[in-house]
Amino acid sequence: MTANDKDCGIHGKGRRLLIRSIIACLVVFLLIVLITILIIWAILQPTKPRFLLQDTTVYDFNASIPNFLTSYFQVTVSTRNPNDRIGVYYDRLVIYATYRNQQITLRTSLPPTYQGHNEVIIWSPFVYGNMVPIAPDFSAALKYEQAAGSVYTVIKIDGRVRWKVGTFVSGRYRLHVRCPAYITFGSKSKGVSVGENAVKYQLVSRCSVTV
Repeated sequence: MTANDKDCGIHGKGRRLLIRSIIACLVVFLLIVLITILIIWAILQPTKPRFLLQDTTVYDFNASIPNFLTSYFQVTVSTRNPNDRIGVYYDRLVIYATYRNQQITLRTSLPPTYQGHNEVIIWSPFVYGNMVPIAPDFSAALKYEQAAGSVYTVIKIDGRVRWKVGTFVSGRYRLHVRCPAYITFGSKSKGVSVGENAVKYQLVSRCSVTV
């Protein structure tokens, strides 16, 4: 082995040691950053947003054809971020109505939104379903409840949320919101007429939120 070969071997080992040292330093740095973020996250303890169903305007609710339902709503939903230091990103939100856990309207998309600290956001989307098939036993129950003067529905919101702490943004978490909504009919109606065949119900119903 010549002197040049020995020098090349020494230089090669030196470069490998240098690369390993750099990688080790990067790994330690990243671990420190990650631990710091986790500690901050644990101290702040983000609280899930609070949702409120403020009102529902019913334009159509027709179950006259057996086993089919046509409905057309406009709902007003507000959400408040109760956190003082944490922002919320809302991604891929959809809203729809259900009756006895059966979906009775199409899913309407809500725009992606960022919610700052203690900020309140209000959405007023339309949800509707034309000739949606429903189970025969549900159809009979729906007609009975409507004749009795009140139908219990649930307005649901599904999507993803991300938390923002300073410049750090978390991964996506599933969001499920469930808002009870009673629709009344006939002489027992407590709604306000807002146009031809349109009735607005002031509900102010607190929603359950799961993240």
